[in-house]
Amino acid sequence: CTSVLTVHGLYSAGDDVVQLTPSNFNREVMQSDSLWLVEFYAPWCGHCQSLTPEWKKAATALKGVVKVGAVDADQHKSLGGQYGVRGFPTIKIFGANKNKPDDYQGGRSSQAIVEAALSALRSLVKDRLSGKSGSGSGSSGGSKKDVVELTDDNFDKTVLDSDDVWLVEFFAPWCGHCKNLEPEWAAAASEVKDQTNNKVHLGAVDATVHQGLASRYGIRGFPTIKIFRKGEEPEDYQGGRTRSDIVARALDLFSDNAPAPELHEILGEDVFKKICDDQQLCVIAVLPHILDTGAAGRNGYLEVMMKMAEKYKKKMWGWLWTQAGDQMDLESSLGIGGFGYPAMAAINARKMKFALLKGSFSESGIHEFLRELSMGRGSTATIGGGALPKVHSVEPWDGKDGELPMEDYIDLSDVDLDDLGKDEL
Repeated sequence: CTSVLTVHGLYSAGDDVVQLTPSNFNREVMQSDSLWLVEFYAPWCGHCQSLTPEWKKAATALKGVVKVGAVDADQHKSLGGQYGVRGFPTIKIFGANKNKPDDYQGGRSSQAIVEAALSALRSLVKDRLSGKSGSGSGSSGGSKKDVVELTDDNFDKTVLDSDDVWLVEFFAPWCGHCKNLEPEWAAAASEVKDQTNNKVHLGAVDATVHQGLASRYGIRGFPTIKIFRKGEEPEDYQGGRTRSDIVARALDLFSDNAPAPELHEILGEDVFKKICDDQQLCVIAVLPHILDTGAAGRNGYLEVMMKMAEKYKKKMWGWLWTQAGDQMDLESSLGIGGFGYPAMAAINARKMKFALLKGSFSESGIHEFLRELSMGRGSTATIGGGALPKVHSVEPWDGKDGELPMEDYIDLSDVDLDDLGKDEL
């Protein structure tokens, strides 16, 4: 019984840690003027359990100064996914721009957490003093500027002719449920615009005015939300009506509509650093030398990687590969070390951590490796040297079988093979 209780709740109502869920997150955090530190955790996670007493201490010390909350991201997966939570615990600092929280990179003691909170608070106050916007409610409390007003006149051109995805609310001004949805819809519109690079849009139709549209799509009750994708029949939105629910569905639609990430060969420092710095995780394969596999063998490995990139495209990870021996500093920092190819590592450049594929370099082996990592269960280590290794510039693979360098060939044209093996007189 004790273990069951431990697994199902790290925080209680008596703690100074605010328990956050999809139903109260918008009200408590997004519409608040306060600075928030929010932990995303899973009850089964050992590191989360170790952090719990320190998090509670920090919450008590910061009471009345900085808000401290916690989200059970194992239970509320949509809320964790919305903020790119891939491992536990993940801590985010919600400051002036609530739509773009900062990652907490400090220590896990209550002292370190409190110091980081006070540092973030000082920055927030300085920004307000200098005239920069510091209001959380201003950026996410319900401004309708990012909700597109749709009419009988502009609907076809704006929505149906668009290559982007649209979520469209059909409402009536007198409808109570529509009024309750309005601030959530507005907040979601701003966040979706930011997180999808303006590729998913939220719109609204006053169905009492634009009755032609309401009739065309069979609107019988309010609010009704429909999803429009180019070339497809509109579908009914079946999700929740909080900001976080709407954003989570929009991000799923964005991922479904997005192409698989590109697989890059590591040709130099710029490619490596850009992809690993910009993505939460970069997956790197070290493939055997071309002389060992030929083009067909190499293409087989690359095909496996591309299938995995497609399978995990919603994670928006970076995908890289290099030939064994081309990037020895990289191999050394990851403990790959000159044998056991093909090899694979997943790097979190922000935390300077990595994990190695221990199973087979196959769809099933890589899937199991990445699935465990995405659930926070993988075994990780610190990158050798505590920094990203030096990457050397190399020529790109030409797609052909390899050839030995000319100096490695022995010219036998002048050797009389008939004389070999005869004893000299």
